Amino acid sequence: MIDVSMLDEILESLLLVSGGGLKTEEIAEHLEIKTSEVNASVKRLKEKYSGKCGIHLLTYNGKVQFASNPSYSDVIACVLNPIRERDLSTAALETIAIIAYRQPVTRLEIEQIRGVNSEYTVQMLLKNNLIEVVGRKEAVGKPLLFGTTDEFLKRFQLESISDLPDYETLLESIKVIGGGESESKSIYNEFEIPDEEKGDDADLLPSEEEVPDFLKDEDGLQKVG
Repeated sequence: MIDVSMLDEILESLLLVSGGGLKTEEIAEHLEIKTSEVNASVKRLKEKYSGKCGIHLLTYNGKVQFASNPSYSDVIACVLNPIRERDLSTAALETIAIIAYRQPVTRLEIEQIRGVNSEYTVQMLLKNNLIEVVGRKEAVGKPLLFGTTDEFLKRFQLESISDLPDYETLLESIKVIGGGESESKSIYNEFEIPDEEKGDDADLLPSEEEVPDFLKDEDGLQKVG
């Protein structure tokens, strides 16, 4: 059992050394204290590391993590040149917005909304750990379903997916981050998604998926058309 009066300092040390997000429940479990006590400490630290302070405290999906103050992102970028929001193309930002609001969603559904092929954009978002495969849709070919990650929440300063802004606010954010007007506003239009889809995500998987028997011809090859 630790001295709870020193919890703030202990939590600061843990977050500094970890370098990543820590679950508050796990912190409480290992320290043998109540989760509510950890949450209270997190609240105090968020107040301490706020405003003009160079370090801010992020909370997302029950996790807590130290991060740089977003107000100084341009200065940090000049020195460290990390991947920044504006390095994401407008296409990527539109795509991740669709995934965030419609998840779980297939690549075909994304393309139905955007009106263009999104294979490269989805691959780029996967590579940058902003989205992940969360399952397969029960449809012809069982296409992959995509959802956002904790990295997405951290990148866009959200505590949870429920904190997403409304569409219009997000559109304005995309314009600012993308450096101008969006080429397509189709993501904000009403749309219909077909009930049946062809699975065309094999290139996004590490191994080849087996073709269902009913899609094979007499020689065991996949039917075309």
